[in-house]
Amino acid sequence: MKHSDIICRLKTRSRSLFSSRTFAGLLLVWTLVMLAVPAVALSVTEHMSWPARMANALFPIGVFGLWLSCSRRIGVTVLTTFPFMVLGAFQIVLLFLYGRSIIAVDMFLNVVTTNPTEVGELLGNLLSAILTVCLMYLPPLVFAVVGCVRHWSAGRRMISVARRAALSALLVAMLSIAVSLPGHSPVRPLIDIYPLNVLYNIVLAVDRTERLAAYESTSASFSAHASDLWPADSARRVVVIVVGETARGDRWQVNGYDRPTSPSLSEGGFVSFPCAYSESNTTHKSVPMLLSHLTADTFGDSIYSVKSIVTAFREAGFRTAFFSNQRYNRSFIDSFAFEADTTLFVKEQPGASTESFDMELLPLLRDELARRDSRQLVVLHTYGSHFSYNDRYPEQFARFLPDRYTDASLSAKASLDNAYDNTILYTAAMLDSVASCLSESGAECAMVYASDHGEDIFDDDRHLFLHASPVPSRWQIDVPMIVWISDAMSARHPGYLTAAGANRQAPVSTSRSVYHTSLQLAGICSPLFDPSLSVVSEGYKKPARRYLDDHNRAVDLDAILAW
Repeated sequence: MKHSDIICRLKTRSRSLFSSRTFAGLLLVWTLVMLAVPAVALSVTEHMSWPARMANALFPIGVFGLWLSCSRRIGVTVLTTFPFMVLGAFQIVLLFLYGRSIIAVDMFLNVVTTNPTEVGELLGNLLSAILTVCLMYLPPLVFAVVGCVRHWSAGRRMISVARRAALSALLVAMLSIAVSLPGHSPVRPLIDIYPLNVLYNIVLAVDRTERLAAYESTSASFSAHASDLWPADSARRVVVIVVGETARGDRWQVNGYDRPTSPSLSEGGFVSFPCAYSESNTTHKSVPMLLSHLTADTFGDSIYSVKSIVTAFREAGFRTAFFSNQRYNRSFIDSFAFEADTTLFVKEQPGASTESFDMELLPLLRDELARRDSRQLVVLHTYGSHFSYNDRYPEQFARFLPDRYTDASLSAKASLDNAYDNTILYTAAMLDSVASCLSESGAECAMVYASDHGEDIFDDDRHLFLHASPVPSRWQIDVPMIVWISDAMSARHPGYLTAAGANRQAPVSTSRSVYHTSLQLAGICSPLFDPSLSVVSEGYKKPARRYLDDHNRAVDLDAILAW
């Protein structure tokens, strides 16, 4: 064979090897693998039966395989899967964060209720996860655009093979679902099968968003039917509710932590409840439960027709104020805040700093107390221990060092712990300052503090971080609850402090107890008041341990934590 013939054949084979059909086929397979990765990962991470694992892994391969092989113009079909690539990237990032679970309804709601500053802080510390999803999903999109421009077309044989393989995968998935039906754990497609479960959660999130938009009208007729128990009493009464953010109960010295994170709260009318927990690990559900009579058992549809504790106090003749160091988040929290006579979001004021610290709420509290109304409620919504931790306190509170980190990783745990403990130290100092302000007022005063939820900081071998995961850890629902009662109120009502001390070691659901404890301290009567849920009541009873899951169902908390 002549040398020129050999060169010619090599060139022909080279052109065949790198033809547009070859590139189109590789793009089809590459895209299908990337779209199936989240489902395969979830089949490993989730607690499922084997039929469910099989169905979950093969169903998206079958569906996406059929879709990608519906046309020989692979570049076009790949681009049409862009929305599912976005969902896949979101899912992979959540698996980096939490190690398991599909994109929950609450995750989609968090996207629209979290301010851009918080999102930036979080994404800036998840570089490894973001880099991973970029490497997974950007290349097929780029090559799909190239394929559209250069008119790549897959071969008929390739399309035929892809269709047969996809149909086989889909058939096995359907058989797996059918096999599971007679058993104790049948496969539920809208719950167990990716991406059907994610799409279902999007529908639920849209429904909740629409119902929230109509909240003002659906809750307009609500009344707590509250009244003052002692209307003729001339003594001035003030109650302050401090809503914390992302604080864990086990990080407080007053609860037995071995670091001096709350040295000023061990005496002087403070009572801390070390066995407190929240019934939700998401702010947009936990805070509405803190500030209303609703619990995990009653939240469901009821949240759209009730108002907060602010309305109960107003009905009883109290002047009310709501001061927040957070931004508007388009949730029930905003609506509850504007029930007050005076409402102010510090960070939303013209020229306000994005890095304002919680102590900046104190001048607002002092100004409100200076009005000297005979009955007053003030709600302070803090930024507390929200990530990024070292941005939540001024330099003089950097007691535990080093407290600087470049990203949120296991290797930075020591610095993350130090910074987090500094936020607790700062919050404790703020609570002490609030108590001092109230004492100086000379009124009968009380303060109730509870955090909305806790936080994971790489605490065990799962290496979980942050909160709001669809399946919470114990650290995400472990929260502080602290009650402070002034000397003047203790002198008039000595039973409050006595009962609080007696109940100190009892399990306390903050989602149930903040509302009723605050009403009792204020001397407010309401049909909604339940003395068995007030920690300053002699009739306090241990509540059932419940948790509000992603679909707003009340489930057994201990069963959830056992997962």
